[in-house]
Amino acid sequence: MSAAASGFAGPVDGELRSAVADLLAAVGPNGVLPIVQAGDPVLRKPAVPYTGQLGDLLVPLVEVMRRTMHAAPGVGLAAPQIGIGLALAVAEDRGAEDDPRERTPLPFRVLVNPVYEALEEADGSPARRTPFFEGCLSIEGWHALVARHHRVRLTAQDETGAPVDEVLTGWPARIIQHETDHLRGELYLDHAVPRSITSNINLVKIWGGAPDPAPVAAALGFEVP
Repeated sequence: MSAAASGFAGPVDGELRSAVADLLAAVGPNGVLPIVQAGDPVLRKPAVPYTGQLGDLLVPLVEVMRRTMHAAPGVGLAAPQIGIGLALAVAEDRGAEDDPRERTPLPFRVLVNPVYEALEEADGSPARRTPFFEGCLSIEGWHALVARHHRVRLTAQDETGAPVDEVLTGWPARIIQHETDHLRGELYLDHAVPRSITSNINLVKIWGGAPDPAPVAAALGFEVP
């Protein structure tokens, strides 16, 4: 399938396509790729907008990203996290009932060139941020408190080039912000409360996952934003 046929009008980049082909050929027996960890420059460079550079390799790349995300396990994965500096990400979360973080289900989706903007609340009240603990597959073993926009408008394209335009709230909005930030060369720690950093083990063992950050803040000596 040509780039134009898939809904992306830009030309195929032979060198980049070859690099992705080599990456896909290196997929292990479990069908996943290693996740790049913090300190690798690819995570700090703004991703290049996707215009069709990969041609018919976009679909298999997305499938490998999906499997890698699930195996990690995670709820989102951006292309730089597997070493590809293109503005592509995948996301999916089954959700959790009665979760104070508003962890409603987020069906699997591919995000190409995503952008988000904060929105006022559905009742017309001013836009607000919600603070919850957040982790990242590229920063293994740690969580920190991050205040994210509670309600956002997402605009992007899907893997066929079709436009995406939707409003998300709660945890799905957080996932979208986290993955889109990756494509800007940002990590969640750039937006976190430094004193809140805790190991994954302690987050669960001591704080039960910290759905309410207030007790953690009181014990560790920081203010909840």
